Amino acid sequence: MTPNDETGRDRALTTLAVLMALLAISNFSKPLTQAMDPDGNAGFVFFGRRLHGVANAIMGPSFGLVLAAYAYGAWARKRWVVPLAGGYAAYVVVNLVLFLVLFAADPPPGSATPLLGLLAYALVAIGVSAGGAVYLYRNRDRLS
Repeated sequence: MTPNDETGRDRALTTLAVLMALLAISNFSKPLTQAMDPDGNAGFVFFGRRLHGVANAIMGPSFGLVLAAYAYGAWARKRWVVPLAGGYAAYVVVNLVLFLVLFAADPPPGSATPLLGLLAYALVAIGVSAGGAVYLYRNRDRLS
């Protein structure tokens, strides 16, 4: 970990913590977003399927809690975040592959997102989640 000379904080770890915190907020807001546009594309995607109603209201905030813990662990440089990051990275890969397969087989009506856009999103999501997990794993000896 290379600390920022001014603050003593690791830039990559700080960025990872902020990104996971933003993702946690996004997941906490899934029920509200879906309630505001019930026919839209809002909703938590769980193992390739976009959830609606009660399932969305439970799973979105539940994953928000997991990601808030991830953000805290990365921010506070806690060693316990390493397996959490690895598990989350694996989940992201499985979830995105299933979503892309299901989306390509049966695109939702009125879907405005082109397949190329979904692939770009998948690359970023996998890059951040897997990259964060690898970074934490490689620097686990510097975590407390």
